[in-house]
Parts: sequence; structure tokens; C-alpha cells
Amino acid sequence: MWRTTVTAAGVTVIVLVVALRFGGGIDGAVLPGIPSPGVVTEWTLPVLTLVANLLGVLTVGFTVTAAFLLPGDGASVAARGWVLLRRTTWLALLWAVTSGALIVYTVSDVLAVPAGQLSRHAIVSFAFSISQGQALLLQTGLALAVAVLSRGGVSRGLAAVTAVLAMVTVLPPAFTGHAAGAGNHQIAVTSLALHVLAASLWVGGLAGLLLVRRHRRFADTAARYSRLALGCFVATAISGGANAVVRLGGWGEVWGSRYGVLVLLKVFGLAVVGVIGLAHRRRTLPALRSGAPRGFLRLAAGELVVLGAAVGLAVALSRTPTPVPEGSVEPDPLVELLGFAPPGPPTAVRMLGDPLPDLFFLTVVVLGIAAYLAGVRRMRRAGHDWPISRTASWIAGMLTLAAITGLGVARYAYVLFSAHMVQHMVLSMVVPILLVGGAPVTLALRTLRRPADPQVRGAREWLLVVLHSRLFRLLSHPLVALGVYVVSLYGLYLGDLLGTLMRYHLGHLAMLVHFVLAGYLLFWVLIGVDPGRRRVHPALLTVVHFLAMVAHAFFGFVLLQSTSVIAPDWYLAVHPAWASSLLADQHLGAGLAWAFGELPAVVIMLILVRQWIRSDEREQARVDRAADRAEAGGGEDDLARYNAFLAVAAASSAGGVPVPESASAVAENPAPGVRRESHEK
Repeated sequence: MWRTTVTAAGVTVIVLVVALRFGGGIDGAVLPGIPSPGVVTEWTLPVLTLVANLLGVLTVGFTVTAAFLLPGDGASVAARGWVLLRRTTWLALLWAVTSGALIVYTVSDVLAVPAGQLSRHAIVSFAFSISQGQALLLQTGLALAVAVLSRGGVSRGLAAVTAVLAMVTVLPPAFTGHAAGAGNHQIAVTSLALHVLAASLWVGGLAGLLLVRRHRRFADTAARYSRLALGCFVATAISGGANAVVRLGGWGEVWGSRYGVLVLLKVFGLAVVGVIGLAHRRRTLPALRSGAPRGFLRLAAGELVVLGAAVGLAVALSRTPTPVPEGSVEPDPLVELLGFAPPGPPTAVRMLGDPLPDLFFLTVVVLGIAAYLAGVRRMRRAGHDWPISRTASWIAGMLTLAAITGLGVARYAYVLFSAHMVQHMVLSMVVPILLVGGAPVTLALRTLRRPADPQVRGAREWLLVVLHSRLFRLLSHPLVALGVYVVSLYGLYLGDLLGTLMRYHLGHLAMLVHFVLAGYLLFWVLIGVDPGRRRVHPALLTVVHFLAMVAHAFFGFVLLQSTSVIAPDWYLAVHPAWASSLLADQHLGAGLAWAFGELPAVVIMLILVRQWIRSDEREQARVDRAADRAEAGGGEDDLARYNAFLAVAAASSAGGVPVPESASAVAENPAPGVRRESHEK
């Protein structure tokens, strides 16, 4: 293993150096009068970037292998998983140190000043004020958190949290650099983030797999990794292709630029590892199950070397000038801020026919619809019916999500508060209601297969862990779900948070996702049919929904009466010349927010009333069945005994006779629903 690691590292470094020289990432020429950070910074920066990427990849791979690929030991990770987590601690610490050093050398590169001559103020200002420095600082802090969590215990749940946090930690730098300077943030930035995450899982998972090659269930672990690698291969190819299209600008630049040649080399490497993966699935995995691991290990070692070379190419590409420049000679600040040219006056055609697709939401929609239809197909193959209304509700919710985040309305949501409010209302009310109507948790629990090994947690087992966790039980309490929905609504617009989130693509993306999740949680608690919900009487849920309606209406009223502009730093910078005043547009958005919730609120209220009536009908039917069984058996049912107790109690209070003990026992523990029904009688 160590020989393979050293070989892969050597190939990676060689590819990095050659690609930097070929692509122009390292020029070496010093022009008179042009400031330069020096040769030390020019070479140290890409090398540190490579080291940080490799450390992040290994951290992701080791934690994912320990938490998800290896069989566990009850509630704890396996012994080899424990060893991987211990190694993760040192990897994460080195990752944090490297990311911190990258801040210093990035400042040196940006200011064209040797690292030893930088002032402390320049470094601190870059780390806290510039997006690229903020991303590296965030990565440093998250890497330290991963190091701490990796030593927190042997729980499989904690290992899963550590793995998820490690995957998040690789993402911040992806939202800066070439992609952030591209003309289409929604495609370039998101595709690069997906590309980095998929590649980290792929390469890191392979490294983690080779470290546990002596595990007694290595063949099964390798098969699980093979499925993961296939998904990562597809995601890497699609996201890398989308990002290359944005960066190259046209087919002619594929052959006509050095950046394009390096992209072709990455494509060739991807094709090679794709062939290796196919060989794994067809030949070496069956041989591994039959007790012949040498072929698999040799092929996996070769795959790791090729993937390491691809990582070196990726780092070189991040330093190579692109055919599509990051900025023009006379850059438009508004285009740089938005990532696209500002739209003209809104029309129906522009709102619906001038798309602004975001690869993140497109991926969610495509995978969401495909997975749901696959589950429905599996249900029908097993001979079970699945209501067509649920399928239609889920697909409608997904398509609405794609439309509101990818059509022309998404462009106007960046520059008009009123359009943003429409997007918010649809994402937090319409989309969640439709998705909840699809009952996805029920479908998943019925169709996800259980692993053959009981010590392995598959998707179904992890879903059950989440549903039964204390945190989810807390969040799914009706009042807590209501609080999350209301606090996020008021906090975003009245807490001076909107402008900050709108300024950063990651913040804007997180805001839109939060709208959907907060709405889904509330409406799942109110009208969901999935298992895992608290058993709450529909009367209480009706009250909770009424409180949500009041809070929503009051929010609209507050905005209508407001005389100060929300997020002025953002809307003053992007407000179109053809639009009405900021305050007038804000009042329009407030009116839309006030009126928009009426129809969804009425629909939810009707559903809750219907559930209330059905609950009473079921309770009455249960009491009637109990009475019928008692009558058929010649005895008395609980209702009759309780009514007898009331009669005895009335007679006793009138004549001073004590209540019999048997009657008192009936009074203390009547059957559910008996007290209410007896009073009605």
C-alpha cells in the first residue's frame, strides 16, 4: 500500500509541474516594472493547493469508508473503521494547517508581494473580508472540527456526522477562483462544487478501501464502493463537462488553447478509470469474492495512480489562464456581482422563457424524480399498489422546484424584492406541500432493500436512524416546526441577513434550500402520512396551522407598514433603472406575501379538518366494535361500565353512600374516548 501511495504521489507531483509549465500557470518570467510575488510563492501556492486537496480527499475517503462502507460492530464502527478515524485526526489537522498556510501565500500572490514581506493586517483583512480568504478560513475551521469529531468516540452515528462534515469541508474553495469569476455562477460554481465532491468521494474512497484490504469482508466492502464509484464517475463526468463548457466558451478552444488541451487530458484520464471500473465490475469483483484478491488490488492501485494524476491536472487547471477571461477590459460590476447580464422589464415571456438554470437544483430534481419512479416501479413489481395521486404530487413538486429556481423568474429574484418574495413563497409553501403529498419516506421504507449483512447500514437503515433520533423527534414537534418556520421568516428579512446571503452564491443557495426544508418540515408535521411523525390530535395541528397563518399574515402586514428598505446594500447595487422605487417594490412584495398564503392555507385547513373528522370516525368505530364484542360475549363494555359508574356516583352523592372500588377503578382508567362519548350520551 505504501509503495502504491508513494507512486501515486510522485505521479501527481510530476503531472502538476508539467501541466503548470505547459498551461502557463507558472511563467517564471519577470518583466521590468511589473510586481511579482517571487518564485517561492509561484511554486509554493500550487504545491500547497495540491497538498490541501489530497489531504481533503483522504479525509473524506477515510471517514466515509469507516462510517458507510465497512460493516459495523453493533452501534459502533468496526475495529478497522476505528483505525481509519484515528488516522483521520492527523490528516484533518494537517489539512487545517495547509489551508491556513494557503491564506498567506494567496495574499502574497494577489498582492504580488513575497510572503515574508506581508503585514499581519493584510493577511487578516484578506481572511475576513475577501471571499477567497473567507473560504480558506472556513475550511481551516471545519478541518479542525473534523479532527475533533474523529476523536469523539466510536459511535457509527458520530462517524457519519464526521464524514458528512468532511464532505462539506472540501467545498468552500470551490465557490471562489475560476468558477466564481465565470459569467454564469449558477452553472460554473455549482458544477465545480459537485465535481470536487464527487471526485473526493471517488479518490478518497478508493484510498480508504485499499487500507482495509485485509478485512474479512473486504469483498462486500469493495462491492459497495464499486456502486459509489459508479455514481461518482457519472457525477464527475457531467459536472466536469458543464464546467468546461463555461470556461472554454466554444469547441474551437478545446484544441486552440492550452487550457483546452489540459481539459482533454483530464477527459482521457476519466475514460481510463472508467474502463478500469468496468473491469472491476465484470472481472475482479467476482474474483475477489472467490478468494483471489491480487487482480483487484493491482487494478485498484493503477486506478489510484491515474486518479492522482487527474488531481494534479485539476490543480494545474485552477492556475491556468482560461480562454474565457474572468474579467473584460472594462468589466461591468453588475454582471460580475450577479453572474449574468441584468434582465429587462419583466414580461410573461421573460419570466418563463429566459431560463437561469442552477445545476444544483437540476441535479436534485432529476435524481428526485428518477429515484421516486424507481421506487414506484419496484412497488408494482412486488405486486403492491401505489396511489397515482402521490406520484403526481411528488413530480409536480419537483417540477415546480425546477421552474421557480431555473426559469426567468430566478433572474428577477436577484434584482427585485417582489420577485424574490414570489420565489420564497413558492419554495416554502407550494413545493413543500406537493412533496409532502408524495409520501417519499413511506415509499423509501417500503422499497429500499436491506443489506445482506446485518452489520451494514444501508440507506434504509440510516433513514430509520434519522427518524428515530432525538434531534429529529425534537424538530418534528409541531411547535418546534412552527418555530423554525416563523423564526426563519422573520429573522431573514428583519434581522439584516438577506443582503449577506444574496451577495454570495453559496449563501443564496443555502437560503433557497432552507426555504424548502423549513416548509417541508412544517407541512410534513401538519399533513404528512409518513411514519416517524408524532401522534398529535388533528385539533392541535389545526391550532398550529392557524398560528402559522397568523404569523404569516402579520409578517406581510409588518412589511407593508415598513418605511425602511430591507437589504439596502444589495438592492441599491442591483436595482434596475426601469423598476419602481425600492420601497415601492418592497411593498409590492409584502402584499404578495400577505395574499399568497391564502390559498395554500385554505387547502391545509381543509385537509386538517378532514383528518379531524376521520379521526373521530375511527374512534367512534373503535368504541362501537368494543361494544359489539362485549355484547357478543355476554359482558359489559367500557362505555357501559363507565356510565354505570356515573349513575352510582350520582346516587352516592345524593344519599351519602361511598363509591364501590370497582367503579372507582373504571373511573380512573376508562377506555380512550369513553369519557367523551359518555358525556355526549
